[in-house]
Amino acid sequence: MSLLTGLDRLAKNPELAKGWGRCGLVSNQASTTADFVPAWKILNDNTYCELMTLFGPQHGFESTVQENMIESDHSTHIPTGLKVYSLYSETREPTEAMLSQVDTIVVDLQVTGCRIYTYKYTLAACLRAANKYGRKVVVLDRHNPLGGVCIEGNVLEAATKSFVGEFEIPIRHGLTMGEAAKLFNLEISAELEVVSLDGWDPTKLWSQYQRPWVLTSPNLPILDTVYMFPGMVLLEGTNISEGRGTCLPFLFIGAPYIKDSRDLIERTKKLVPRHCLDGFEFRPTSFMPAFHKWHDEVCEGFQLHITNPERILSYRFAVGLLRSFIELSEGSFEWRQPPYEYDYKSLPIEILIGSKKLPQLLDSKSFNLEDDCWYAGVNEYIDHASKVLLYDREMKHEQY
Repeated sequence: MSLLTGLDRLAKNPELAKGWGRCGLVSNQASTTADFVPAWKILNDNTYCELMTLFGPQHGFESTVQENMIESDHSTHIPTGLKVYSLYSETREPTEAMLSQVDTIVVDLQVTGCRIYTYKYTLAACLRAANKYGRKVVVLDRHNPLGGVCIEGNVLEAATKSFVGEFEIPIRHGLTMGEAAKLFNLEISAELEVVSLDGWDPTKLWSQYQRPWVLTSPNLPILDTVYMFPGMVLLEGTNISEGRGTCLPFLFIGAPYIKDSRDLIERTKKLVPRHCLDGFEFRPTSFMPAFHKWHDEVCEGFQLHITNPERILSYRFAVGLLRSFIELSEGSFEWRQPPYEYDYKSLPIEILIGSKKLPQLLDSKSFNLEDDCWYAGVNEYIDHASKVLLYDREMKHEQY
């Protein structure tokens, strides 16, 4: 299927940049056209605007920094000689000094389709800076690799806001980057322009387009990791290995305290609704992370093999999996302790799942994966999001 991102459209029609003036570009290595021309080159070659400054999000302008809470330094971009300001440094928001030569902040970042990803909140920070200092934000829209129809998980509670979850949206939110900008801007009120997609079908996933995946961050190297990410990222709030430190993060799952991988798989299958087990197969295995949790220790668990991305519903699968680990760990399962993304008080699982209540339910005798609480607030979110959709569709929660 043919699809043009906002950057692809700008490359074909440079005049779209008329009126942008002096630009600062927020991008990373995934910010390319379909034939791998980087966004910085498209803007630098554009005669209708002037590229003055570059900005990088978490993991750096070149997406080389592996871990969370490892800040990137400001630097100089060798091909252009331009200053690269890190927006994951002493500041998350462009300062007035950083914007001194900028009229328009151009944002070209690929979303993953999951609430728990900082690039959307870097976008929100740019909107706030633009509103504060009288600048404009242009978003070169990029499609959601998980499509724009299926919604998963509970809506973020205000008490758990963080840099991985700033707005009250569900874990699998169904928005493009441009639509997220419009939703956030209902609160921020910056001057905003979106260069829209051409040819995107919200019912389709990334793999249904003839477009290569460029890793958006070091632990999302291939599409299969992206498809499982909205659920498997919850494991970051535990002492379970989510596969960081292996070649297949978010696909290798396990821990040294699991005695038999087959017991873990069978227990999970009993807990999780059948329709949340489609789209992938379990393969019992052992693995040894080279870094991160349980590095150099053998973990018992499984590898997830993707068979049908369109059927994957990773969130409630992940919740049932967490319960399985709790039940089979014989007391060895633990919640990861703070800090997480610069929150030094909340449990990381509370930040990740977006609730103070739900982690307690995971531990309780009354655990029930069919309870409405696991997708609380979704209907209200769908009504709210419908005000900003740029591409016609009807969003639906996986429960329905």
